[in-house]
Amino acid sequence: MKYALIIAVTALTLTACGGSAPESPKAPTAQVEDSHEKSDAGQAESKEAQRQEAGHEEESAGLKLTAEQIAAAGIELAEAKPASIRETLPLYGVIAPNAERVREVAARYPGVIRSVEKKIGDTVRQAETLATVESNESLQTYAVVAPLAGVVTARNANPGEQTGDKILFTVADLSTVWVELSLFPRDVAKVHVGQRVRVKSADTGLTAEGKVVYVAPFGSSRNQTLIARVLLENPDRHWAPGLYVTAEVTLAETPVPLAVRNAALQTLEGRSVVFAHQGEGFEVRPVQLGRSDGEYTELVGGLRAGERYAARNSYILKAELGKGEAAHED
Repeated sequence: MKYALIIAVTALTLTACGGSAPESPKAPTAQVEDSHEKSDAGQAESKEAQRQEAGHEEESAGLKLTAEQIAAAGIELAEAKPASIRETLPLYGVIAPNAERVREVAARYPGVIRSVEKKIGDTVRQAETLATVESNESLQTYAVVAPLAGVVTARNANPGEQTGDKILFTVADLSTVWVELSLFPRDVAKVHVGQRVRVKSADTGLTAEGKVVYVAPFGSSRNQTLIARVLLENPDRHWAPGLYVTAEVTLAETPVPLAVRNAALQTLEGRSVVFAHQGEGFEVRPVQLGRSDGEYTELVGGLRAGERYAARNSYILKAELGKGEAAHED
């Protein structure tokens, strides 16, 4: 007890005389600084989590558009549904008149052409007058008429000329056309009559379906290809003879339970998404993809059967979403 009292008095004396007591360990200060760093890191993580959550909420909110705005933007809606994914053979070709629906017209009797009623490019009905001719023998005037409905594609007749034996007009019915596809020998075994073919025009954006109706038994020595002929319906005459096209011959088809059109797919932050139509607008929906062809892509997640989505011009929605995010960041 006596010794403890002496030590205590000595310590107080040193303090009073300006001496310094032994320094305390600095560990507590380091612990405080570490605590502050952890607190700052926690706050940063919390802010990042809040930002990501806000971003997720913004993504889920999507875009609000009225039916009028959707129509004005040319956005086409479709339902996610089963489809067939096709294995195809790509080929190149050209549109040609259906030779079975082309007629050459001559005068029935030699004579003088008195009038010409039609020119190249004119549409004619069956039995409509193309020209009138005065017979050399009877001196009677008779009509040269169209043998079928179609378009005048050639004319070799002018008033005052003798008809002779020449062809005066050519009339073609273009309600159907042929697609003459160039088929290389290595692919001949893959193509046969009856196969479905999807025809596309890069210049006009047209797409149509037809069937193979003929495969040539011999090839051309000029380009070492054979001709595979496709019959294509052309009621609106959009497929003009001479137009170059690409085609996909269907070799096999695999049904899938759910698919969307390829034009619906967009990429956001490295993910494949579609714009699902919800209520008054669209919701960004990440999707998982399966097999694909030139028209449809299989979905294995992200969208349910029957849900409507932006099947055409979906890139407009992606652009609008980007504008919204930029404005939000500002």
